[in-house]
Amino acid sequence: MFQTFETTSRPEQGPPRLAALRREIAAEGLDGFVVPRADAHQGEYVAECDARLEWLTGFTGSAGFCAVLAGQAGVFVDGRYRVQIKAQVAQDFTPVDWPETSLADWLKQALPGGGKVGFDPWLHTRAEIEAARDGLARSGIELVESANLVDRIWQDRPARPAAPVIAYPDELAGMDAAGKRARLAAALREAGQKAAVLTLPDSICWLLNIRGGDIPRNPVVQAFAILHDDGRVDLFSDPEKFSGAPLPGVALHGWAAFEAALAALAGPVRVDRASAPLAVSGLLEGAGIAVAHAQDPCILPKAVKTAAELSAAREGHLRDAGAMCEFLAWLDAEAPKGALTEIDVVRALEGFRRATDALREISFDTICGAGPNGAIVHYRVTEATNRPVRPGELLLVDSGGQYLDGTTDITRTIAVGAPEAEARTCFTRVLKGMIAMSRARWPEGRAGRDLDALARSALWQAGQDYDHGTGHGVGQYLSVHEGPQGLSRKSGVALQPGMIVSNEPGYYREGAFGIRIENLLVVRKAAALPGGDAHRAMLDFDTLTHVPIDLALVDPALLDAGERAWLNAYHAGIAPLIGARLSARARDWLARAARQI
Repeated sequence: MFQTFETTSRPEQGPPRLAALRREIAAEGLDGFVVPRADAHQGEYVAECDARLEWLTGFTGSAGFCAVLAGQAGVFVDGRYRVQIKAQVAQDFTPVDWPETSLADWLKQALPGGGKVGFDPWLHTRAEIEAARDGLARSGIELVESANLVDRIWQDRPARPAAPVIAYPDELAGMDAAGKRARLAAALREAGQKAAVLTLPDSICWLLNIRGGDIPRNPVVQAFAILHDDGRVDLFSDPEKFSGAPLPGVALHGWAAFEAALAALAGPVRVDRASAPLAVSGLLEGAGIAVAHAQDPCILPKAVKTAAELSAAREGHLRDAGAMCEFLAWLDAEAPKGALTEIDVVRALEGFRRATDALREISFDTICGAGPNGAIVHYRVTEATNRPVRPGELLLVDSGGQYLDGTTDITRTIAVGAPEAEARTCFTRVLKGMIAMSRARWPEGRAGRDLDALARSALWQAGQDYDHGTGHGVGQYLSVHEGPQGLSRKSGVALQPGMIVSNEPGYYREGAFGIRIENLLVVRKAAALPGGDAHRAMLDFDTLTHVPIDLALVDPALLDAGERAWLNAYHAGIAPLIGARLSARARDWLARAARQI
């Protein structure tokens, strides 16, 4: 399905919905209610039936929440969305800078006399609620479990998705599902745990070698699962979805059986306090079953790709690079004419990917921001916001594809016509950071937070920065944003060979332009250096993305010799890898776009 551009929620719809919610809050004897972006599976992207935050407020970002009180309604968003939210919510809602301001801090100011604030325990994790309760200690404010009050007033709420499930080929996964179940069951036995509750759809899909279509752009299956210490799995979902995917060793149940199955378990039962709904551990504890809080056992094995997964991912990225080069050649010819809009660009790019005959879906709604729209970090064009692509402006295009052999994510910022000197300077600083991360070499055991500053240093020297992480993990025909690893100040997970991360520094000037450059990288063991310290094991990155960077925006005078050498080597390596996949027009374009500087 091609990307659509309708606006599903308008700012003017917010006030009457907010008023209706406040009536329900009062009827429950509460002083407030928290509406999160998350669903019961705690994924970044949610189905239409779970888009409660968007339905209530109009905010379409992938992270945040709303705290509704009788006289205030704060919408908490991070640095990626502080420009976007201004255009999406009515004045009845107040944007709140988060995480700088926590829910607890805001509530203490808004309810100085104390009160009871409700939340749905199926939509919040234990870690989230415990942190908020700790912050509210001795304030007189209680967070209390409640029925979902938004669902009561959402009269035309869509049905739960039930897309068909497919088997994911073992040869692409590098291990069959039985082998994965046995491996994780052995880890449970070693930890003295009888079972693990899995609530993340991508974990379940990885474990069982299945994929689905319940969430737009993410080939996942909405389900809950219980992995037992003997390798058996109880799976809870819509059974009719699984007719095309036999699951030996798996007992399939309907959703309604999940709570009773939890109550029948023997403990200790492993539950991830950072991803499982609070309701899960509450049900177990209510039944007298010991809970062992520990990370979802699929998280780390899923992130460390097998040799087969990496081989497949490389092929997927080469195919995607060919589509991107065809697109950029087309854009180079058409954009200077001044007749394109952002929607035209999005449709054309998806068309080039679909022309590969291998695209299953785009990996997220394409971000295509012309001029000032590029400064909205996660901008999504609609018919209402669609802007012409004008000569003299920058165009930021962040996009990706879902292929059976890999998930891609790439950002290129393009000069339409001759760029201004200031834009070139800012772009080159971003490029310096991107190159620094690409060339990074570090001791084993280091995490993304140890590397993040490499991508920011050149910007910092100019008093500039960006309000998002430098990179996120990426799944294998799964979620385009995948933990636990990342390249950010928040990521304390040690990077390991086989992990895939994005490398995407940026710079955004509100009302003027946005700049971001993104490649995907895979962590690998670094080759020994001549005369190096042999006792220290080192890691580095191998680049998966092979698409030219717009040289019209590069000021070579701002690059040092090593940076110029990296950029020239990167560009020189593209044609040998993908030249044979390209049309004659795209090959001619590539020869110019990847020239040496």
